[in-house]
Amino acid sequence: LLGLLAQVVTAAEGTAPATFKAGAFTFARPSKWDWETPASSMRAAQMKIKGHESQVAEALFFYFGPGNGGGPQANIDRWIGQFQEPREKLNPKIKEETIGSYKVSFFDAQGTYLSGMPGAPTKTAMPGSMLKGAIIEHPEGCVFIRITGPIDLVKTQDDALRKMIQGALKK
Repeated sequence: LLGLLAQVVTAAEGTAPATFKAGAFTFARPSKWDWETPASSMRAAQMKIKGHESQVAEALFFYFGPGNGGGPQANIDRWIGQFQEPREKLNPKIKEETIGSYKVSFFDAQGTYLSGMPGAPTKTAMPGSMLKGAIIEHPEGCVFIRITGPIDLVKTQDDALRKMIQGALKK
């Protein structure tokens, strides 16, 4: 918690942290991802990714501790439920890999994303959106990473996401 507070203070002072912690892992922030103060205490980290013209995507990191936040399948189902389209029309792509000694579930889906806090009565429909996610399993609790935004911008973040995860997990 103190590390997160130090990162928030550092970001507030105008110097974005080069690394940040989520759960048991320390991630190197991709250079094109702009650090933001997390909008919720549930978020371990929050970044903005700028694209062409006014395109913006959001990268969020969550860590809830051991046994909290649900497992990979529960979160994948929740992510699918954040789209307007039914699952069979959404055609999500799910791939499990082992990186270092950790199981990682990668997730991609595109369609009309319903933006807003889980359980909120109103959601903002965002057609032409993509959710790219990763769930890293660890005995001390999963780390959940979710990138959302315009399809063509989020698609370009695959290499940055994978390199960041590989760097954190192979240490």
